[in-house]
Amino acid sequence: MQERQGKGGAGGQAPPHELLPLGECGVIIRLGNELNEATHRKVMAVLHILEEGGLPGVKGVVPAFASVTIHYDPVMVWRSRSASEGWHASIYETVCERLDSLLAGTRDGHMAFCEKEDEPTVVTIPVCYGGEYGPDLDEVARFNGLTPEEVIAIHSEPDYLVYMIGFAPGFPYLGGMSERIASPRRQTPRTSIPAGSVGIAGKQTGVYPLATPGGWQLIGRTPLSLFRPEGDIPTLLKAGDLVRFLPIEAEEYGSLLGQEG
Repeated sequence: MQERQGKGGAGGQAPPHELLPLGECGVIIRLGNELNEATHRKVMAVLHILEEGGLPGVKGVVPAFASVTIHYDPVMVWRSRSASEGWHASIYETVCERLDSLLAGTRDGHMAFCEKEDEPTVVTIPVCYGGEYGPDLDEVARFNGLTPEEVIAIHSEPDYLVYMIGFAPGFPYLGGMSERIASPRRQTPRTSIPAGSVGIAGKQTGVYPLATPGGWQLIGRTPLSLFRPEGDIPTLLKAGDLVRFLPIEAEEYGSLLGQEG
């Protein structure tokens, strides 16, 4: 199995893509090499068209920073082959041909049949900054020549775009943090970071959904559960959402934590 260059749509208007094999039952649709909003829009458009396309044999669709991964059942794909597809040398070739055909319906990172983009969901995440909830807040402030209050104000000002969910179930990779509070990872990672911890690593910020080891600088914690395995949708956030951090006091944190429990 080899890489394939996407055919694109009529007039060359479809977003360029490459198809790469992932094991025996997967295909990666690569849409770019940079982390930015333009590439993210392509990812979300392709994700949407794949979810609406109903390709036979597709078991899962997973978005990432600059790609979308397709997991498929080769037996189901084989059984659904048309007469012309029966001449394909492999199941992988059939899947790629179908993907190329489906993606030809996109234009400039948007679906041709959906000119108006849906409004993103804005999710407000309350955060208790500093103290026992954000033990590295003072260090982040010192590193950037700011006061802790300034770090909190800068961190909670923008709306953050959820580029993807990964690393741990429900962990959001967010874009939009100001470089004014960018900070290096800790030299010695912690063996366990409490669930809900809000951290900074380099130019990124994120929220730990579960207690895991990690080296991010912890500046606060949210009482909300980001990973909700008992629900129909197991994560609070999804790619394409906007996150808004809301500073709260310790008393409100305890109250909201009780409601979550």
